Amino acid sequence: MPQQERVPSAWAENTPNSDKLLQLDCTDSQLPFQFTLDALRPNVFRTTFTSKTHPLPPHPSVPLPQKQVNPATINVSSTSTQKEIKIGPITATIDWTESSPLVSVFLEGSKNGPLHEDLPNRSYVADGEGIAHYSRYNRDTLYVGLGEKAAPMNLAGRKFELSATDSFGYDIYRTDPLYKNIPLLINATPSGCVALFSTSHSRGSYSIGAEMDGMWGRYKVYRQDYGGLEEYIIVGKTLKDIVSTYADLAGYPLLVPRWAFGYLSGGMKYSMLDDPPASEALLDLARKMKEHDIPCSAYQMSSGYTVAEKPPKTRNVFTWNRHRFSDPEGFIKEYHKLGMRLIANVKPYVIASHPEYEKLKAANALFVDPHTKKTAVTRLWSAGGGESAEGGHIDFTSAAGFKWWYDGVKKLRQQGIDCVWNDNNEYTVTDDGWICALDQPSLTSRDDVKGRPQIGLWGRSLHTELHGKASHDALVDADPDVRPFVLTRSATAGTMRYACSSWSGDNTTSWASMRGANALGLNAGMSLLQCYGHDIGGFEGPQPSPELLLRWVQLGTYSQRFAINCFKTINENNIGDVIEPWMYPEITHLVRKAIKRRYALIPYIYSLMLVSHRTALPPQRWTGWGYETDPEVWTAPLTEGETQYWLGNSLLIGGVYEPGATQARVYLPKASDEDEGYINLKAPYQYLEAGQWVTVDAEWHGAGIPVLAKVGTAIPVGRDIQVLSPGEKENVAGLPLDDYRAVEIFPPRSGSSEKRYETVWYEDDGVSAVAKNKISKYSIAYSVKGSTIKVQFSRDETSGYVASWKTLVVVLPPGDARAISSVDGLEL
Repeated sequence: MPQQERVPSAWAENTPNSDKLLQLDCTDSQLPFQFTLDALRPNVFRTTFTSKTHPLPPHPSVPLPQKQVNPATINVSSTSTQKEIKIGPITATIDWTESSPLVSVFLEGSKNGPLHEDLPNRSYVADGEGIAHYSRYNRDTLYVGLGEKAAPMNLAGRKFELSATDSFGYDIYRTDPLYKNIPLLINATPSGCVALFSTSHSRGSYSIGAEMDGMWGRYKVYRQDYGGLEEYIIVGKTLKDIVSTYADLAGYPLLVPRWAFGYLSGGMKYSMLDDPPASEALLDLARKMKEHDIPCSAYQMSSGYTVAEKPPKTRNVFTWNRHRFSDPEGFIKEYHKLGMRLIANVKPYVIASHPEYEKLKAANALFVDPHTKKTAVTRLWSAGGGESAEGGHIDFTSAAGFKWWYDGVKKLRQQGIDCVWNDNNEYTVTDDGWICALDQPSLTSRDDVKGRPQIGLWGRSLHTELHGKASHDALVDADPDVRPFVLTRSATAGTMRYACSSWSGDNTTSWASMRGANALGLNAGMSLLQCYGHDIGGFEGPQPSPELLLRWVQLGTYSQRFAINCFKTINENNIGDVIEPWMYPEITHLVRKAIKRRYALIPYIYSLMLVSHRTALPPQRWTGWGYETDPEVWTAPLTEGETQYWLGNSLLIGGVYEPGATQARVYLPKASDEDEGYINLKAPYQYLEAGQWVTVDAEWHGAGIPVLAKVGTAIPVGRDIQVLSPGEKENVAGLPLDDYRAVEIFPPRSGSSEKRYETVWYEDDGVSAVAKNKISKYSIAYSVKGSTIKVQFSRDETSGYVASWKTLVVVLPPGDARAISSVDGLEL
């Protein structure tokens, strides 16, 4: 890749003529750059590094927020070439004495110097049509974020492309890039954290200590292919501080409908069938779910429903194959009667044989090739595995392209499709010069980017974001009372303001893939991808063995998203094979048991998601989250994030990642000397002290994967079947009401102090759009006195939402026979 670095090195302060805390202008006429730094929050600084040839990102992934910092709290001291800005416990220093501006950030109490420090003499650099930002690398720091990157969780010592591609059958430890482009790098230490976030949609890279030089030492470098830099520096004591502040900028996770936390089925094969027609095969699948007593909430309908009936049999988005689906509306109604929603796959491109291709060309809804001055043409996935044909991507900066997509999604919704699955939306355009229309009304427009319509500057990922917006807006307008569900494969920081769920794409079937996926999920959660999961059993590759399938299902039970979807390529055909929960009769009862436990856990998992929506707290968390004072959490393998994680505050989840293993090692983090430890929720159900590694039984036909409860916590549970969300307007499937609630409590041993423990959870109707949604609060408190556990329950339904359940069942850990009494006489 070409490198044309030039370091602007002569600077003069021009702050009095600026609304920023600091503005520097380069006095070298050959490099007329400007550098600014401002405080937007007490813990957020915004820096820019721009010139006329290197403008700010033309449509940043995060819009510029209003300042929320009291000027009276900012203390500024200066010399002619230095400035110090102090806001509470945070200090930023900027030094432009010798070369490019050198920014350092300090947090009171941090033991190892600055949390962030630019690389002297090479900090902010012009590099061809883009820029580079160099900073110090610390080998003792945990580096996380970047959306979705290859395992392990700790990104230290590696280099990553900031781009997205269709990574079919990727290696979870080696493939880069994957599907997301989120340039958020979090630097975490026991005494403080700092994050750097760039708003550009341009391609680039992040080298995190992967490069070093005898003169420059070890460094990190963010490289951006086009345009100038807009970067936020976020400072916090913990990861929780960083993630919540980042959400203030980028937007909090969207509300997710309650049904989406059940089992989501899928598989390319079903929608590709001609004999029997796909509609019959899918109805048969739904009936088999009931025959096997396996609850299932929705089916991810792959794009086979759009394949043309006659040659060339290509995938034509927003069309129906009338042989496979002779009556789409009738099929959808029958599917709903079987209790399953439909999530329709839609791809943002059209093959040249698409019936509306010429119409879209004429409307300027596709990109323009600068070399031919005509519609840009590329090869796109067209039919079966590996088959391609010429066509074009939808240009979502085009008013015509955006409207065409919006209309297509809205029509699907009107036909009865419940929601859409934005797939193959990585925009792997092979020419930075492709021209965007830029006439979509929601686009920002600035004078400094007029006449520069190239996709390299505006960013391929911008179209991923606008793709999400078009789908989201169509669903909202089609049914404004219901929260929209957009599932997206690719994502930017801005995409998740429109899509509420994502997953790790086309993974492979292997023990290593299952293990490494945990690391991807943890980094995704810290990047605000919080209704995120993996294709259980693997999307591509061989069929999983019975043991691997069961282990993966058990792990998926305790994750944010539970989906089995695959395209198992085989030599005999191009429609692939599928994973079905009953494919191995010898373990079907265990798969059923795990999936039913998943449904029982929905009140807990759904409450975590409501908290995520309000606070950005990831439901699935690194072992050290909240346990930063425990030195062990900062060591491998815990920083690798592959073998265990928290699901909320209550459950510590382990796993088994090799065949034949009957035990598993788990580390039990310790918050303080008062920490009362854990309860093993699998046989032999023992109490375990915090701050140690333990080996627990995990036989796959017996105890299953390790699940440990934090002493003093509790989790709400419901029926182990699919129930009707309280806000549903219809019940065509005859689902039972959500009228049962229990709370599993995890009290300390008898003889402990009479300390009071309290757990709060939240519920709503599971359906309503955010503007009309009402969230109620429930809490259970308990203490131990002798051999009796005293319980107190309260319900706060002043929001207006009233739960369907009226009584509460209190469940003790297995083998705990202590008596329970109600403090306030409530029936329990």
